[in-house]
Amino acid sequence: MAAKEKTDNAFVETIKTIVYALLIAGVFRTLFFQPFWIPSGSMKETLLIGDFLFVNKMAYGYSYASCPSIIAPRFGIEVDAKDICGVFDGDNTRLFGSQPDRGDVVVFRHPVSGRDYIKRLIGLPGDKIQITSGVISINGTPVKLRDDGEFEEAMARQGPQGMRPRCENGAVGEGGICNKSRQIETLPNGVEHAILNIGNQASDNTGIYTVPEGHYFFMGDNRDNSADSRLAQQAGGVGFVPFENLIGRADRIVFSSAGRSMLFFWTWRGDRFFKAIK
Repeated sequence: MAAKEKTDNAFVETIKTIVYALLIAGVFRTLFFQPFWIPSGSMKETLLIGDFLFVNKMAYGYSYASCPSIIAPRFGIEVDAKDICGVFDGDNTRLFGSQPDRGDVVVFRHPVSGRDYIKRLIGLPGDKIQITSGVISINGTPVKLRDDGEFEEAMARQGPQGMRPRCENGAVGEGGICNKSRQIETLPNGVEHAILNIGNQASDNTGIYTVPEGHYFFMGDNRDNSADSRLAQQAGGVGFVPFENLIGRADRIVFSSAGRSMLFFWTWRGDRFFKAIK
């Protein structure tokens, strides 16, 4: 009997250890830093498909969106943040809240789908935003732009989803060089970052967007390949994003892999490890 009791106790202690570890990880993920993989090319070249980063959840305080969503369709798991913290949803406020800065790279919950998105903050509450020939105007003043060569990447499948890049230099065969024009954009508060352009399209010329109070206007740095605030939520974009939907600020890339799996060590991008996000 003593041996069986010892085995039972060891099993119980193992279960306790796993539960405690999960609880600690859950608290850490909810309050401090949330891991985030970049799944698409909408933020190139600032963020590439396969970049892995931690989102600073302390930057803007806490709301229902700070609770983690656990989505694993392969295993039939879909636990939304509202399922856990929905009681705090609806008033567009935050605990220990602080306002984001223009130019921050922010992870937020899509106001309709609830999926996590990452974009750059362009418009603050009350701003009037318009895009004309690809140039952003904020409250009637165009942002500063300067040409900065080209962004080059190989025409190949990227990331676990096997997505292919779009190119400014037309149809490019497998293994060829895909080019996009690069410019440096300077926002009114002095934040500088690279943006990419592929060609003229409808989203390069818009009407005037007036950002409502308590909401924000986001755009991807890969301007012609981003579903963002330029498109209404009903049209597949994100529209204006409420304050309470912000999850946190992306500050630094921790790890990066250009391959279909992070286990393919020969595809790791060593020059992006611990790279600051600007």
